[in-house]
Amino acid sequence: MSLSFRFGTVGSPNSTPRSGSANAAAFMPELGLSALELGWVRSVRVSETTCAAIKSAAAENDVAISVHAPYYINLNGDEEEWPKSRKRLMDAAHYGHLSGADYVVFHPGSCGGKAPDEVWAPVKDRLRGCVDELREAGNPIILRPETMGKQGQLGSLEDCLQIAKMIKGVEPCLDFAHLHARPCDGSMNSRKEWLEVLDRYEQALGSTALKNLGCHLSGIEYTAKGEKQHLVMAEADFAQEALFAALHEKGCAGRILSESPIMEEDAKLYKQTWMRISGEREA
Repeated sequence: MSLSFRFGTVGSPNSTPRSGSANAAAFMPELGLSALELGWVRSVRVSETTCAAIKSAAAENDVAISVHAPYYINLNGDEEEWPKSRKRLMDAAHYGHLSGADYVVFHPGSCGGKAPDEVWAPVKDRLRGCVDELREAGNPIILRPETMGKQGQLGSLEDCLQIAKMIKGVEPCLDFAHLHARPCDGSMNSRKEWLEVLDRYEQALGSTALKNLGCHLSGIEYTAKGEKQHLVMAEADFAQEALFAALHEKGCAGRILSESPIMEEDAKLYKQTWMRISGEREA
């Protein structure tokens, strides 16, 4: 029996012996990990030759590839900002597809001082236009808006579920640390609360969507305004066992990728915790 979840890192592991994403993909099995999210968070500057090398290394080593698009994307950007944001997202999707990625994670952006309900019309149309263009180009990659850790940002669970319901080809990235930080009060940290999140996900997108989750996880520090910084899991108040118990109870599957400062060490911790709670073993 193989594990329901693949575990890996967002960005190349700190201990990767040689630079480059293709080398990182080849190194993942030595860590006991099987997923890599390409951390193109500043810009997308990669050649087609490099993309081909990443895709080949990932295929040879059974490593699932995804992309984290540049941070500077705002679906609610003004007429000057949006074209730049759109290019960053589309470049991530184009070169991600060439690298063998099946989805792209991105930060949805800012509410701009408005209520989320006020910005959804343009956001929906813009994102649908991106998906339509990708499909016309023969690119099947999924766009995953990430749940965000500050209340002034687009990216609540409801935001991400709403846009995913509207547009085929859009699915949330569940950043569990952000979901824990967003309420600012230490909540969203129990098995019951995580079951409620997963129930809402299932109600919005169907039970099969729970079998293909794209998730981020780390410890996190937060203030009265939400997320402050990512932490090593052992230094945080995040109850990872409660989360994994909920994921197991709901029969979830997919990928859980570490954004911890000690990314590969915490990724291995998540894998060990999952195996203990689920009773699953690697094939």
